[in-house]
Amino acid sequence: MLPKLIAIAGPLQGKTFTFSEAAEFSIGRDPANHLCLEASTISRWHCLIKREAERITLSDLGSSNGTFVNDVPVKERQLADGDRIAIGESEFLLLLHDDAPPPVPNLAPLDESDLGQRATLSLRREDALYLQSAETLPLLIPTARLVADLNALLKISAGITPICDLPSLWRRLLDLVCSVAPAECGVILLAGENPEEFTPVCVWNQGAGRDEPAPISRTIINQVLQSGAAMLSNAIQDSGAFSAAASLVVARVQSLLAVPIVVLEKMLGVIYLTTSNPLAHFDRDHLQLVTAIAGVAAAPLQNARYVEWLESENRRLRAELDLGHDMIGESQRMAEIYQLIARVAPSDFTVLIRGESGTGKELAARAIHRNSPRKDKPFVAINCAALAETLLESELFGHEKGAFTGAVAQKKGKLEMADSGTVFLDEMGEMSLLLQAKLLRALQEREFERVGGTRAIKVDIRVIAATNRDLEAGIVAGSFRQDLFYRLNVVSLKLPSLRERREDIRLLANHFLKKHCQQCKRQVRGISDQAHALLRAYDWPGNVRELENAIERALVLGSTDLIRPEDLPEAILESESPAQLPLYEAVKEAKKQFILQALEQTEGNYTEAAKILGIHPNHVHRLIRELKLRK
Repeated sequence: MLPKLIAIAGPLQGKTFTFSEAAEFSIGRDPANHLCLEASTISRWHCLIKREAERITLSDLGSSNGTFVNDVPVKERQLADGDRIAIGESEFLLLLHDDAPPPVPNLAPLDESDLGQRATLSLRREDALYLQSAETLPLLIPTARLVADLNALLKISAGITPICDLPSLWRRLLDLVCSVAPAECGVILLAGENPEEFTPVCVWNQGAGRDEPAPISRTIINQVLQSGAAMLSNAIQDSGAFSAAASLVVARVQSLLAVPIVVLEKMLGVIYLTTSNPLAHFDRDHLQLVTAIAGVAAAPLQNARYVEWLESENRRLRAELDLGHDMIGESQRMAEIYQLIARVAPSDFTVLIRGESGTGKELAARAIHRNSPRKDKPFVAINCAALAETLLESELFGHEKGAFTGAVAQKKGKLEMADSGTVFLDEMGEMSLLLQAKLLRALQEREFERVGGTRAIKVDIRVIAATNRDLEAGIVAGSFRQDLFYRLNVVSLKLPSLRERREDIRLLANHFLKKHCQQCKRQVRGISDQAHALLRAYDWPGNVRELENAIERALVLGSTDLIRPEDLPEAILESESPAQLPLYEAVKEAKKQFILQALEQTEGNYTEAAKILGIHPNHVHRLIRELKLRK
């Protein structure tokens, strides 16, 4: 058959021009041409197509605006079946065989700028040819290039779908993209929280090592991320649009292709391809194909990101479950404490643990030590409130023989004994100002002198401090050094009181019951629901320590196989509670009447009333306060 030119864009769209038997076919504005195009962008004699046996060649005749084959400006080029020839605003499809269906308009428009006359093209994702639905997909002419591109797209889709590891997926995707496009360099960049921030995650260099540095145009990347449209630019060195970009000039980039990666309508990153080979330009088909690849990669990328998140969450939960500690609690407040311990334990940061008395500050300190790199080294605890100032100094720093009366031998201090391990300073708020100054120097320099000694002793210790006092108020009052507070308060951990996590009371009570049953060698089935209701309603000023004492007392004084309300301490029974039982309301009312009668008989004399009641006067005061009998 004779070759045909089918107009697919421009004023002659839809018309077909068949070559004659002549060896030449000229195109231009002059009426003497075989194909006359009347437009200001067309030269009088624009281009010439020659036939020599099976060879067909196109030559530009020195036109003002150039001739493009597959979006690449050419001077002379051999043509193949399916090539597109662009002249001014017109575009033609070359057919060498007669078995192709009639052409239809392209429903995937490319926005063309005036930069270099088709040197720069832009394609929105929703207009990408291969990403359209079956209803809007145009009837495509099955050229050899189209079939090859569809096969490549199918191969890439099958190649990346099974990959769940995100770094492997990035690398595989870039390898496959660069195998179907004439790129010398390829980069995948991820967008940051700031639209102008992006990070390369994968680099491909032809003839160079993987992940070698690659020049990237920030101007191009920002434009693609902001517009959300793919960009193709050819003849960059000759175009005034991007010639000012230093990265493109230095790398002598001739052609670039930048395609956005969109996942769930969010701009995730950019596929960025460049080549400095003037004979290997990217064309319109490459733009369509790479845009389609970025589209089909969205689902595997989202799956890989979800798998990565699940694995990260799994590791976090496992680390939390594997956290070694003796603390009891499943409430949200305790879960936050466990997470904070897991984060600070691996480091050597100083930790200040705050909380009311009886909340388990030493247990938290031991948990931090147990999950730290120092876990096999000593854990030395010092109660700063249990010793006098002189004894505490010797306890901390040690003393030399003869340092003071009774110092009959040299003694190592707790700081020295904790070398390479952890020292726990409990009740820090009770320490005197003089000792605070000495401790501050020891913590800053990690060295000290024994009492009565002159030699500096260096130690490698981690410090964990605890207090139930308001140290900030102590600083204002002048009872606690501000510089020591800043030295200790690197990481602060506040343990909740028991009344702030009442959902843990049942769990703690059952734990203490089991623990003391073994010690007392008693068989108790559990705690009654009425007793649990009273335990949960009580405010527990002594926190977990008071709860343990209450369970131990109930276990010792109880006579049945179940802990009942009557086995609990009076303070719990006498507290205000919505769970009060009628029996105990009656007992409470009887107590009120007995006390009021005794006070009436003694005319308000508490001591005499206590004698009548047969109890200690302090007990009378407590009952009056708890039963709210004071006017």
